Amino acid sequence: MNPQLSVMTTIRGGVFTRADARACGYPDPDIDSLLDTGGWRRIRRGTYAPHQTLTLVDEEMLHLRRLYDVLRYGEPGLIASHQSAAALHGLPLWGLDLSHLHLTTRTGRAGRRSGGVHRHVRDPVGPGVQLWNKLHLVTPSRAVAEVAATCALAPAVALADAALYAGLVTPSSLKRAANQLPRGTDRAHRVLAHAGTPSASVAESRLRLILTEAGLPSPSASPPPVLTPDEPSPDPSVDLEGCILWFPDERTVIEFDPRIPFWRSDSDDDLEEHSDDDSLDGPDATSPDPLEYCWISWADLDHPSHVIHQVQTAFTRAIRRTGVRVFDPNRPRRKPTTHLLRF
Repeated sequence: MNPQLSVMTTIRGGVFTRADARACGYPDPDIDSLLDTGGWRRIRRGTYAPHQTLTLVDEEMLHLRRLYDVLRYGEPGLIASHQSAAALHGLPLWGLDLSHLHLTTRTGRAGRRSGGVHRHVRDPVGPGVQLWNKLHLVTPSRAVAEVAATCALAPAVALADAALYAGLVTPSSLKRAANQLPRGTDRAHRVLAHAGTPSASVAESRLRLILTEAGLPSPSASPPPVLTPDEPSPDPSVDLEGCILWFPDERTVIEFDPRIPFWRSDSDDDLEEHSDDDSLDGPDATSPDPLEYCWISWADLDHPSHVIHQVQTAFTRAIRRTGVRVFDPNRPRRKPTTHLLRF
């Protein structure tokens, strides 16, 4: 089930209609096939539910249901924006404030209301507005730019990474949306400067941001050497694929808890073809040099200074084991001393 249909299922309390599925990109033959094979089950005529789905009433679900009611039955001219639009696009909402609905309109008084609505007044409303399943909302690029201009750095970067990973936006569309904001353009561009990394989860986005802000080396795009039996992962229950950062110069592998993975509409054939690519073996796959390992948990990410200390300690251990020191071209250099000979 794609994220937007998951959104509609959340809004309707665990069920969805055939019209919802069509609006989310499912043609009738695919709908009938999922019903015939048991992937979806009929609740009543024209209404379905995913097979064996546990629906949790959480803050995100309450936000989406309130948002749907306001957009469908509230005053005309309201457009979902900021994190409310991001929720409708099925993007991860980690770290974002969902206590208020964010709506953009041409008229009224801007600011928060006692009814739990944050009204953004903009006349004209501006570009980047779309209609989806009878709901007016801003496009993914504009939603990400608006969040980047108004929210904390880490959640905004994770949201931008997720939108890029899902293919909903491009770097150029994000830059264009940020330039079209009435305010907060500089702040939005600071967030977008951190986005674009190949992160596959919120945890990876947070970790990469911490390392970048600390000025630590960037991880390699190539995979690390194969893990050896005598150096297992600190948490055997975690699948290491997609939750590893490899630093070849430091001979260090950082493993982390892949919490809140991003969604991407790659087919299984594409994934299998990618996994069989010989280039994934990397130039260091058969290297006999010893490796150092560092485990970062989801809770560790709440304490950036602790994460930085763990990573730097792992780098130091690797230097001691390999006996290889990495030359830093930016290190301060001593001034040459002049020795005077006296006769």
